[in-house]
Amino acid sequence: MTSTPHVLIVEDDPTINQALTDRFVAEGFEVTRAHDGPSAVTAFAEHSPEVVVLDLMLPGFDGLEVCRRIQAVRPVPVLMLTARDDESDIIVGLGVGADDYLTKPFRMREVVARVRALLRRVERAAELGRSDDGPVQHDGLLLDERTRRCTVDGQAVHLTPTEFDLLALLAREPGAVLRRERIVADLWGWDDGLGRGSLDSHIKSLRTKVGAHRIRTVHGVGYALDDGSGQ
Repeated sequence: MTSTPHVLIVEDDPTINQALTDRFVAEGFEVTRAHDGPSAVTAFAEHSPEVVVLDLMLPGFDGLEVCRRIQAVRPVPVLMLTARDDESDIIVGLGVGADDYLTKPFRMREVVARVRALLRRVERAAELGRSDDGPVQHDGLLLDERTRRCTVDGQAVHLTPTEFDLLALLAREPGAVLRRERIVADLWGWDDGLGRGSLDSHIKSLRTKVGAHRIRTVHGVGYALDDGSGQ
């Protein structure tokens, strides 16, 4: 990450767009703005931001399509903004490459905090990618952190950056139950209870890709990478 991180703000409401812009500029970010789907994709290609704050409902085409198109160009952390706390919308958003979400109305302070957390996660992922550790293998699952590739029973599986990091965290200690607070702290750097809803949504999305039986829930505690015998 550069000393002046660059954020692309995609929001069709001019008041919210301006408020987000003013806050990020005040926080030391370089800001590029867009107000609809097509201009967001163009701005991403032209300005190469390090992180994207993306409204779900946009003119032209929606935020889900924006996310699909920009993630096809290069992986980038995306914070999705949605006016509806609809689980199906959230799961689809995470599935096409969003890393986190906030439901409107939101606090500007929390938006900035979540964006900074996403950027820290990118830095940590880069450090792991430079390590000498070999691929992790468990119950037909293979994760290579150097190449960021995942296969399940020999078949390549596309994971978003956050899904990969979440699965890698569980795979480093197969069978061990990791507390939700620890996962949130390790993955996003939050230690104040934020992000638990995002974690649960990512777990649901991840289960659809690698097999629900591989990720065990221990209610009230956390999650574990399992051999399929757990529930």
